Amino acid sequence: MNSSEKASRPTRQKLSPEERNELLTTLKARFEKNMNRHKGLEWAQIQTKLETNIEKLWPLNEMEETGGEPDVVGQDEKTDEYIFYDCSAESPKGRRSVCYDHEALEARKEHKPGNSAIEMAADMGIELLTEEQYRELQKLGNFDTKTSSWVKTPAEIRKPGGALFCDRRYGHVFVYHNGAESYYAARGFRGSLRV
Repeated sequence: MNSSEKASRPTRQKLSPEERNELLTTLKARFEKNMNRHKGLEWAQIQTKLETNIEKLWPLNEMEETGGEPDVVGQDEKTDEYIFYDCSAESPKGRRSVCYDHEALEARKEHKPGNSAIEMAADMGIELLTEEQYRELQKLGNFDTKTSSWVKTPAEIRKPGGALFCDRRYGHVFVYHNGAESYYAARGFRGSLRV
């Protein structure tokens, strides 16, 4: 799904009981298939948390619908929240060809992309991964070996017009910079959600 198709989808913010069940089944199967991502955590506790915070199912479904394949990557002991990241092998297909943020989108005079990573993430109810979170994700597997993903950019880099993105090449994680208004078919973004 491209960003213009995404933009034309109605925003409901609520899933039907059937959609909830389908999403929970998908998340459970992914959780059980990838136990290395969440050692020591149990699905039953996560499902209970999701069922008592059903407003979090909408952003998780948006992550799923845009190709992110969300999965649990940890638990914050202080807040008792489970942390979900997009764990698709490559940058989510439904979130590619976007510039960094609204300011960058407005700065483009021609050939504007359909959306920006920051705006899409906000519409979905998720946060872009930071560079640190991206590096944490890469410890769980090999991600973005053919694509790249925008990451949350510090103000001192963004203010003069730059933005950061990451990928994995040659067995290493790289962080690069680009003009925030740039966009590429192989660059999207990964998000996180706390439940």
